Parts: sequence; C-alpha cells; structure tokens
Amino acid sequence: MGKSGARGEFPVPVIGLTGVYCAGKNHVARLLEERGLPVLDVDKLGHEALELEKDAVIARFGPGLIGEDGRIDRRALGAKVFGKAAELAALEGIVHPEVNRLTDRWIARCRGPCVINAALLHRSSSFGSLAFIILVEAPWITRLLRARRRDRLPFAEILKRLHSQKQFIPQYLSKNADIYRVYNRGLSGFCSRRRLRSLERRIDTILAREGVR
Repeated sequence: MGKSGARGEFPVPVIGLTGVYCAGKNHVARLLEERGLPVLDVDKLGHEALELEKDAVIARFGPGLIGEDGRIDRRALGAKVFGKAAELAALEGIVHPEVNRLTDRWIARCRGPCVINAALLHRSSSFGSLAFIILVEAPWITRLLRARRRDRLPFAEILKRLHSQKQFIPQYLSKNADIYRVYNRGLSGFCSRRRLRSLERRIDTILAREGVR
C-alpha cells in the first residue's frame, strides 16, 4: 500500500481505478463489476461531456470537427490536440469541469462502495477523497501488442503514446494516496488461466484488506 490519502468527503467509499495506455484497466473494471461494485467509465463520460460542450469546442477548434452524424469527430479532434500542450490544455479546460460535475452526480447516487475508472484519475475533482487507488500495469511489450490489436495504429504512433506516459506511474506514487499496484500481464485472447486467477486473487485480496467485500 502507498501513503495514506484523504478520505471521507463522499457519503460512500469511492475507489479509483487507473492505468497506463493498454495496461488492461478495463479488464480489472469488469472484475470489480463481477464482485458487485458499480463502475463509472469516466473516459466514456468524457464523450458525453464533449457533446454537452460542443459549441465551446467548435468555437475553439473550428467547425471542421463535426462528423456526418452531427457529433464531434473525436479522432479529428485528437489529431488537433495530441502532442500539443497548449491545445490539449484548452480542450481539458472546456471538458473537464463538465466531466467532474457528471462524476460527482453519479457518486451522489451510489448507495455503497463504487469505482471511478479513469485514465486521467489524478485530474479528477474526486481524487483527494478516494478511499484508495488501484493502479494497473503491464509489461511494455504486452501493452504494445495490445495497442496494435485494439487500436490498429501504426507502430510509430503507438510508441509515441507509450513514450508520452513515461511519468504516469511516478506521478501517482509521489502523491499522498493509498495505492495498490496490480499487474495485468496477459495478452487478450492469450492469457493463461493461471494468470487470470492470479489477477482475480489480487483484486479479491485488495477488496478484503480494505473491507469492501
């Protein structure tokens, strides 16, 4: 476990779930759901927030981002902001307040322990009040192959994304938060039963230690 973090601002225990690109945090999210915990996918919530703030996004980044379905083309928007700190900060300034509002509303509706699954968990307004954090990791080569299979991106683009997160884990370990590091080493479709069971036991141990189950 990591350092003791702030707790108690929420009426129920809120667990944070995060991980580096293609570490397999969504698989861990499914394991938590199987154990009766409601899980909020904040990354998908960001898509909702993007549409709610569509006018502001278009005003900042241009009308060319509207797709044939009338919604914002997230791939085109990503191309405008990826690797550009100022542009990314501008987008986050528009979208993140709405994401935080929707997240807080979801938590308020929960009647027991719940989970926030977010790639940018450290930027959530709920971060300082999380009961604890599950940080999902995987070997570099495993993440590379997962990304190639899932996103169908050129290897150069995948390598750029992997490199951009080189400070992801250190920034969490330096924060005042209780952190459990979980290793999801198996490749999708090729994960041995032994590795699957090991991951499940790790999750069960964490929940039992925190008194969630």
